[in-house]
Amino acid sequence: MKTFSILIVVGVLLAGILHISAQNCGCSPDLCCSQFGFCGSDEAYCGAGCQEGPCFGPPPTNDVSVANVVTDSFFNGIVDQSDASCEGRGFYTRAAFLEAIGNYPQFGRVGTEEDSRREIAAFFAHVTHETGHFCYIEEINGPSRDYCDENNTQYPCNPSKGYYGRGPIQLSWNFNYGPAGRSIGFDGLNNPEIVATDPIISFRTALWFWMNNVQSVLLSGQGFGATIRVINGQLECDGANPDTVSSRVRYYTDYCNQLGVTPGDNLRC
Repeated sequence: MKTFSILIVVGVLLAGILHISAQNCGCSPDLCCSQFGFCGSDEAYCGAGCQEGPCFGPPPTNDVSVANVVTDSFFNGIVDQSDASCEGRGFYTRAAFLEAIGNYPQFGRVGTEEDSRREIAAFFAHVTHETGHFCYIEEINGPSRDYCDENNTQYPCNPSKGYYGRGPIQLSWNFNYGPAGRSIGFDGLNNPEIVATDPIISFRTALWFWMNNVQSVLLSGQGFGATIRVINGQLECDGANPDTVSSRVRYYTDYCNQLGVTPGDNLRC
């Protein structure tokens, strides 16, 4: 995520196809706000990048209970591997995670039951790696890093704020904080700190990023390695940092084993 960049190309809108109600949204409740700031109801608006409204298209395709998969034993088995002094202990809780997924009914519920278990394993593999077994709420040395894309005028940086990694997948950059806040219901550009103080919002930012950028890659059959590329590819993939890739893969295969599924192919990026 830290290096994940969004290139927005806005084409010329033809007068004959203007089914769009307003730029920068403010849509009616039955319409989605697209990643480009327009209102509509099909996949282009409610799919990847959807900022608010009935996002993520069709309903779940199976009856998997995420709560029954992510048991106390599974969740606490991750937390218990962190040091007792970690700030994330007590902040990252299973209860907060389960409340957060209420906003994302498709998480862990698309495809077969095996697909769902692999997705859950993949999500927690990345979370484990990013947070050190739920130890870190904020990126180490984050305040010293500049994650402001000044070319992104839709979500301009507040110069007094830092958009460094926070939360389970370490949300970073103004072009992620802005739309995440808009979708979830907080001011991502002017109050990014809430991701490190409100555990439910914190989990929701991770799930927002996952549903908009990662789930479709995994479920399309590209394998776990493709999810690494989405989250931190430029810093890890193609030989950039094989040790961190191995770390993510190790967690993923372990969690797949715990959840009773095979990890599949294409594990590395």
